Amino acid sequence: MKTTTQETFVADSRMARRSFLKYAGAGAVAAGVLATAASCQKHGGVVSDPQVVDLGTGDIAVLNYAYALEQLEAAFYKRVIDSKYSGMNADETALLTDIRDHEVIHAAFFKAALGGNAIPDLTANFATINFNDRTAVLTAAKTFEDLGVAAYNGAGALIQTTEYLVLAGKIVSVEARHAALIRNLLNQNLADESILDLSTGLEKHKAPSQVLPIANSFITGKPLSAPALGA
Repeated sequence: MKTTTQETFVADSRMARRSFLKYAGAGAVAAGVLATAASCQKHGGVVSDPQVVDLGTGDIAVLNYAYALEQLEAAFYKRVIDSKYSGMNADETALLTDIRDHEVIHAAFFKAALGGNAIPDLTANFATINFNDRTAVLTAAKTFEDLGVAAYNGAGALIQTTEYLVLAGKIVSVEARHAALIRNLLNQNLADESILDLSTGLEKHKAPSQVLPIANSFITGKPLSAPALGA
């Protein structure tokens, strides 16, 4: 069941940034770093093509990259809960609602942290997903969660500020829990060779150049572009 704390986070968007920092255990130091970097860096300075959404440069690009993915995940789970598939039981409703709330908090956090450097709100396009079908919805959820984990792992080496790396680690661990939960609902292996290097036991990663084309397939309007991240 959704907790009172989670309800408070979602209900009061004005508190999103403070709530997430408390939730992540990052504290005032990280908040200060985020605010300083956001005020010093600008996005949109690399791509001049007005037909794309430029994620920017440096850590701002990485934060916008994460923000874009969190926007899509939040939009997806909102749709899942707003139009439940046939046969969604109480336990599944509670679990998917919790995941929705986490993704909403993540997206709100990045938006608040980026301030004027944040990319615009994205318009999601889930036309290829049959939201009335349980398997279709959970398979799509698995795609988003596995992609999110791989994306955070792939972006880690691009992060320049230690505090951001700490925050990314705290978020990707939550995303990995979501991925495991969704796989459990699908009665699938929690860590098969599609996401895990079985020889090392380490999670696989994807570069932004691999992730953005997939993300763009779920967006209506200008596609995301991140030349500063090689994508």
